Amino acid sequence: MNLTRVTTLIAMLAFALGNLFVPTASAAGANAGLTPARHFHLVNATFDSIIALAIAPADEVSFHDIALDQPLQGGLTSMIFDVPAGECLRDLRVTFHGGGTRLLPHIDVCRSSGLRLTSQIAKGGASS
Repeated sequence: MNLTRVTTLIAMLAFALGNLFVPTASAAGANAGLTPARHFHLVNATFDSIIALAIAPADEVSFHDIALDQPLQGGLTSMIFDVPAGECLRDLRVTFHGGGTRLLPHIDVCRSSGLRLTSQIAKGGASS
């Protein structure tokens, strides 16, 4: 092999290795200030469909509506939604088909990743 070929191969190798590290460094810099989203799993084990869902910091009145593509049918239907950034203790407001609304206060979204709604909750009883 002559010297020109060796120099060209080394330059190409250095360029290729340099390109491997550039995307990794820029991706790490872009994600440095982001915190992962907190996900919450809601299971509707009631007999009624959930037609609206909202979340707020505990004891606050400014609820944030959670988008439902369609009503969350009763039975064992579930969904996962992103919890807005903020404190751990949250209040959930659940509206059932037929107009019944239940407030589920002081749910710790940091210590639990989900909630199962039962027919007792839909009727206004204790949560599970």
